Amino acid sequence: MENGMFTREEIHSQPEAWSAAVEVLRHQHDSIVDLYKAGKRAQVIFTGCGSTYYLSLAAAALFQELTGFPARAFPASELWLYPNSSYPGSGRVLLVAISRSGETTETLYACEAFKDAGRGDLVTLSCYPDKPLAAMGSLNLVLPSGAERSVAQTRAFSTLYLATIALASLWAGREDLFDALEGVIPAGRRVIAYYASLARELGEDMSLDRFYFLGSGPRYGLACELSLKMKEMSLTHSEPFHFLEFRHGPKSMVSSGTLAVGLLSEGNYSHESAVLDDVRGMGGRVLAIGEGGKDVSFDSRLDDAIYNILFLPIGQMLAYERSIAKGLNPDHPNNLDSVVKL
Repeated sequence: MENGMFTREEIHSQPEAWSAAVEVLRHQHDSIVDLYKAGKRAQVIFTGCGSTYYLSLAAAALFQELTGFPARAFPASELWLYPNSSYPGSGRVLLVAISRSGETTETLYACEAFKDAGRGDLVTLSCYPDKPLAAMGSLNLVLPSGAERSVAQTRAFSTLYLATIALASLWAGREDLFDALEGVIPAGRRVIAYYASLARELGEDMSLDRFYFLGSGPRYGLACELSLKMKEMSLTHSEPFHFLEFRHGPKSMVSSGTLAVGLLSEGNYSHESAVLDDVRGMGGRVLAIGEGGKDVSFDSRLDDAIYNILFLPIGQMLAYERSIAKGLNPDHPNNLDSVVKL
């Protein structure tokens, strides 16, 4: 079997997975809205493990940005083992638990403890209807189009992330954003088709030996995830940072073998692109990605709450191509399993 066959198919099929997910979310529209309106809460918390913890970081930031209501993200193990330093001291919580498999032990334990303590309402997001998590919540959103055969998440991550964009949009009363979700489908196809060759060129360049993924606000969690993909698939040194934090120490690592991948916003483009200019000035290389990015331009004409999902295929393809160039199999990363069970 060809190395990376499943991963490649899962990356390239993401727009079709998003289309199917949008249909599920439309069907659940009223249930999503009704659950959020049902009670007063002190906080919304998003949780997951590994990739879905990083998804939770992105989702919590977007939710708070759109609603103005406090939201945080924690690894499920922290909620389970350290509830007193994770949950607010009083008031009910809306917990959004995210798991591709629906059977990650830490996530299940965190949800069980949350329910046993009567802390509030639980919403679950997963890809497999017959797994435990899919029956645990007051609302269970199952997106089978995100299901995968490879170990490292790509299609599952973006499909589940799309669902959190829908939740944040509806809970913020932004029906316009929810209605616009379909726009990412043709935009995703275009980005994958146009920039696959650039991802291959950079991935095959073995003069690059360290990668930094920079993103701020809702994009920081996405930067964390893409850095993880580079580590998992290609066993390459990779780290994520908030844009301006890169100047506070990490820039000391910049060399001619550095590629800084910038997940650029529109609102803070000048500040963020200045950091990339710093990297160039220190002899490093840059991949500037965004709605009007210099190297990868989405040109989606969508709100950033929606087009942020388009950062994912670029970074995923980059990690995939580097893995293949190094003779590795991205379908089965070193020392990893699809599901962590304790």
